[in-house]
Amino acid sequence: MEEEKTKGQLLAEDLLRKPKSLAEIDPGMLEKASEFCEGYKRFLSNKTEREAVEYVIPILKERGYTEYVRGKVYKAGDKFYMVNRGKNILMCTKGKKPIVEGMRVSVAHVDSPRLDFKPHPLFEDAGMAYFKTHYYGGIKKYQWTTVPLSIRGVVRKSDGTCVKVRIGEEEDEPSFCITDLLVHLAQNQMSKTASKVIEGEQLNLLIGSWPYDDEKVTSKVKLAVMAAINEKYGIKEADFESAELCAVPAFKARDMGFDRSMIAGYGQDDSSCAYAEFMAEIDTKEPEYTTLTIFADKEETGSDGVTGMRSFLFRDFVEDLAQAEGAEVRHVLRNSICLSADVGSAFDPAFGDVYETTNCAYLNYGPIISKYDGSRGKYSTNDASAEMMDYILSIFREEGVTWQMGELGKIDIGGGGTIASEISVHNIDTVDIGIPVLSMHAPVEVTSKADEYMLYKAIYAVYNSKKPKLF
Repeated sequence: MEEEKTKGQLLAEDLLRKPKSLAEIDPGMLEKASEFCEGYKRFLSNKTEREAVEYVIPILKERGYTEYVRGKVYKAGDKFYMVNRGKNILMCTKGKKPIVEGMRVSVAHVDSPRLDFKPHPLFEDAGMAYFKTHYYGGIKKYQWTTVPLSIRGVVRKSDGTCVKVRIGEEEDEPSFCITDLLVHLAQNQMSKTASKVIEGEQLNLLIGSWPYDDEKVTSKVKLAVMAAINEKYGIKEADFESAELCAVPAFKARDMGFDRSMIAGYGQDDSSCAYAEFMAEIDTKEPEYTTLTIFADKEETGSDGVTGMRSFLFRDFVEDLAQAEGAEVRHVLRNSICLSADVGSAFDPAFGDVYETTNCAYLNYGPIISKYDGSRGKYSTNDASAEMMDYILSIFREEGVTWQMGELGKIDIGGGGTIASEISVHNIDTVDIGIPVLSMHAPVEVTSKADEYMLYKAIYAVYNSKKPKLF
């Protein structure tokens, strides 16, 4: 016979929060999440913002999306997209309600920390050829040595043609790396702080060592490498001045753990959120409110530039949609809501001292909702209102979405920002949501398949909710 619960037990059930993992809520979720994440792992093979945009366009066309036509009045259920300079894509599904009643927006960035090539990258030293790099975004520089790297990007040649470069990841392709000092001679190096163990100017990519066979040539190894590059891509050294090339980890995304419950791969900050919002967008058919899904660029360096979210691209696009329906852009924006889809930090017991355990996120507990981000005294943050939090959470409750609330870490340890502050400046109520990540910004990051799947369900729930915004 079941023992009768005490008054205190009943009161605790009613009043106290009792978090449960996704495995406790639905033991069969891993199978569904694993199936969903097969597509996600394929998406992770696109390691630059250009590649991510190029990857989704054929999928969009297959799903009935057409290129956006300025001034066209779209009807409910119409799907369209617009590409900005090859690095952003804005995807829409027209809602049943007039656009003046607001949009349901989700933004994720598709740039990740990497090693960009300098304008004059190629040099020779001690019989070896290298590319000089300038690191992009926040990295621990020492993590990028002695790991296989691939080269990605585009080169605009002097004849006006564009060459795409993607080499170093397939079995039959050469690999590249940045060397490190052997431990036998590293006494002085090991006494340095972690930020100084490897300096930025030491992040030179080793690309060749065999000289060109001509005694009258001075830079023989440099010439041999340049000749090989020219043979494959038709590139001359001067063409590097009009190039966007970078080195990224050559690892392929793989299942992690004996239970295959996790994914290990590069660029999950923020490809995990980009894939989840993309799938939510293409699976949405006839929403009540128009959806707008954005792949953003330059988040890792402050969202500046013509492809960053500080540009006028977003507002201009919404203004064009508004004008086509005879609406004012300011009214559309005021009535809209936005999910700033970006990852957060997962609690790591190996470094537990930097986390405040009652307000951090854990793997397999669902996507993280962050009411605010920033650093220390909430500097550089979007701080979502109580009304916005209630709006989003009420949708999640109705649709059976599991979530967790979380901060990045202890208040005075550090911090970080997201795109949320760049969106909310347009008078759009915005909140951060993403999945927890282990080893964020490292060459290999770790995420939970179940969290990724639940993030998709969360964004899909918001896109398809009929709940009006009344605040």
